[in-house]
Order: sequence, then C-alpha cells, then structure tokens
Amino acid sequence: MLNTARIIVSAIPLIAVPISAANGQIETGVVSIGPAMFLFTLAAALFLTLVFRTSASHLARFITQKAGQWRIHRALAKRSTDVLHDFILPGAYGGLAKLDHAILTAGGILCIQTKHYNGVVFGAEDEAQWTNVDGVSKRRFLNPLIQNEGRTRALQKIVPDVPVANLVIFTGAVEFTSPPPANVIHVRDLESYVAKYVFGPSKVEDWDAVWLTVKAAALTDDATRKDLQAQVGFS
Repeated sequence: MLNTARIIVSAIPLIAVPISAANGQIETGVVSIGPAMFLFTLAAALFLTLVFRTSASHLARFITQKAGQWRIHRALAKRSTDVLHDFILPGAYGGLAKLDHAILTAGGILCIQTKHYNGVVFGAEDEAQWTNVDGVSKRRFLNPLIQNEGRTRALQKIVPDVPVANLVIFTGAVEFTSPPPANVIHVRDLESYVAKYVFGPSKVEDWDAVWLTVKAAALTDDATRKDLQAQVGFS
C-alpha cells in the first residue's frame, strides 16, 4: 500500500507555487480573488449561458417561422395567381384589420391567419383563449378562429356577394391534444385543403372584377401600418 501511494505521488507533476518571503505562507490565486469575486464570476457565467441559450432559441424560432411562411406562400402560389399577403382592410365594425393571406379559389375567397407554435396546442372552437405548452413553457393566446372571424367579416364587407371562409394555418412542430376544427390545419395540409375546399352557391359571374375590388381595397402603405400599430397599442 505504501509503495502504491509513493507511485501515485510521484506521478503527479510538480507545480511551482510562489511563497511569501515575509512569512513563508503559500500565495494562491483563489485566496487573492476572494469568495465574493468567485461568486460574481460564477453568476456572470450562468447569466451569459442563459442569454446565449435564449438568443439561440429565439433565432431558431425566427428561422422556422420564416420557413413556415415561405411554405404557405409557395403552397398558395401553386393553387392560384390571385393571392394577397400581409395587407390591411377597414375593419367590419370600425378601425383596421390586418389579414395575413387571402386567396381567390373556385367559388370564393379563403381568409387565412397563420400561427407559429411548437409543442402542444389545445382549446375548444368556442373558447376565448387557447393554450400552448412547449416543454416547461406555457402560454395563452387568443382563439385564432375567433380572431380571424373579424378579419373574414372585414373582407366580406368589401365583396358582400362573395363567399368568404375562415381558415387558420399552424406552422412549426405543433400537435393538438384533440382533433382541431376542420378549418384549423397544419401548413403541410394546405395544398390539399385548398384543392378540395368547396364553397356554397354563388351568383358571382365576374371573378376578375371581384379580385380587382379586393386588391383596390387592400392597404399596404406605411401610414396605414402606423395607424394599425397605434390601434393595437391603444387596445
């Protein structure tokens, strides 16, 4: 046992440690830093770790959200050339309404709102708020169907004789705890949804005129966007 200990000790490399000439005591860096500085350094390291982790999470969310939007643009473009993105209309009951997308299809217009979430989403069709649980994060958000209903009515007011349908599209790695309403889909199902969607009967004869009316009413100027921001901030 003694020989083993000697071998272990001899294997450890010698480290030159300064010795105070005044009292013969060994000076170490840890003693000179002090416990307060050590705790401060540790806290700073933890803070930076959290900051970089949060920044990386936000960046990943931004990239996946943009990818989802690109998938929506591409899918809609395949179904029709008559598509509008990110525009504003006068609200059905005053104020302004921002629409994410609108597409003219055979028989009517789909008014589309997009939501980007990861994790699990649950909420009833007539419930005012839905819930998203992503890991340890939990957030409540407005029922997108109810939210988009006001935008659908704003579009309907522009073309009152045209059938307009409310559609909500989720992007991201989202799952539903129960089957969502028929007009709540994931972006991967968008193309087939548009292709199969059937509107009710309509008396419209000139669909080109319908879309020209919508395009003429759509607002995209900076002044209107500032007014919308002020409206959102006030509410």
